[in-house]
Amino acid sequence: MNQFEKGSKKLLNAWAFYDWANSVYTLTIASSIFPLFYSSLFDSKEALVMAFGFQMKQEVLISFVTAFTFLVVAFLSPLLSGIADYVGNKKNFMKFFCYLGSAGCIGLYWFDIEHIHLGLLFYFMGLIGYWGSLVFYNSYLPDIAFEEQQDSISAKGFSMGYIGSVLLLVLNLVMVMSQDDKAGAIKMMKYSFITVGIWWALFSQYTFYILPKGVSSGHKVTKDVVFNGFKELKIVWNQLKQNLRLKRYLNAFFVFSMAVQTIMLMAVYYGEKEIAWTSDSEKTTGLIVSILVIQLVAILGAILTSKASSKYGNINTLIGVNFIWMCICVYAFYMVTPVDFYIAAGVVGLVMGGVQSLGRSTYSKFLPETKDTTSYFSFYDVAEKIGIVIGMLIFAIVSQYKSMRYAILFLFVFFLAGIILLFRVPKLSNKE
Repeated sequence: MNQFEKGSKKLLNAWAFYDWANSVYTLTIASSIFPLFYSSLFDSKEALVMAFGFQMKQEVLISFVTAFTFLVVAFLSPLLSGIADYVGNKKNFMKFFCYLGSAGCIGLYWFDIEHIHLGLLFYFMGLIGYWGSLVFYNSYLPDIAFEEQQDSISAKGFSMGYIGSVLLLVLNLVMVMSQDDKAGAIKMMKYSFITVGIWWALFSQYTFYILPKGVSSGHKVTKDVVFNGFKELKIVWNQLKQNLRLKRYLNAFFVFSMAVQTIMLMAVYYGEKEIAWTSDSEKTTGLIVSILVIQLVAILGAILTSKASSKYGNINTLIGVNFIWMCICVYAFYMVTPVDFYIAAGVVGLVMGGVQSLGRSTYSKFLPETKDTTSYFSFYDVAEKIGIVIGMLIFAIVSQYKSMRYAILFLFVFFLAGIILLFRVPKLSNKE
């Protein structure tokens, strides 16, 4: 197969197309159908669940499992990233996690309370597959795009992901709403998990066909490679400490990403439990429609954020976006009615895509000249994952002893801290 030159349209589009393939996981599994399916397994909102020898609230169990999964990803990603750069086969690692996640999604078909641990294993596989593949996917960005292309192609990737995931979610919604009884709706939800796994594995093939194998080549995996990976990471870590701008940006990213990802992962669980829906059917339809609103508005949000960053600079734009997130936390604390939730969904959509795409491209811009992009991006991913672990644990603990309302409100502090830290990032030009 011909190797495409850096910056070529076909290479950029193939990279962005992976967002189309994998975003169905975040929308159907993480954000909409699975949370509804999970809550439908219990007799009431207050029913407790027994797992791993403990009895806890329903949402707390998912929070803890999610936090553990991200802890595993945070540990594995720098190790695997270092190995991938040394061996030069980052695409193979990306494939492995893609197929692992796809299999996990399909396995959710067998999720039930009687076999809760097996079901949680499939949930774990889907989550670790999605985020594990992103370690290598994100690291391709500086390899395939020039600096002036990175903001726009990053935004395009997120936009393609939103469009593709919305198409599949609409199909899943039709499947669920076509049933007149709860048992039939649950069955359709299970079938939707299978569609996600097939979609993800199938559409990723174009990306895998076009993307280069990796920057380096000629090395084979040996037991010494593992130690070499740690050595490479130590070098990168020392370089990060000497790069004040990149170091301070990572500090800010760690803090605000912690809050953003926690809200995105727990939004539907919050809406399902804290909003006063008049009936189960209204709740199901309302929550899925809200997620669709978020996805559609997020396309516009990613584009507007990209344009704003061109005019005001990346850091200034991120400061503005974080301020909006602060306002969302306060508003969410007082939400009661479905209309309140719909309004919040629209605002979240506007800033969700923007903060993700701009966070990724800003880091890519701040990188020094290097071929070791995967190891550098592993630090970006580790910061994100450790942040999610802390965020989910805080959310779970506050929810267990107070409520999810107080857990969401507490995240206000992290957005405020993120803004303060972003002000401390040195700027070399008005485009940063």
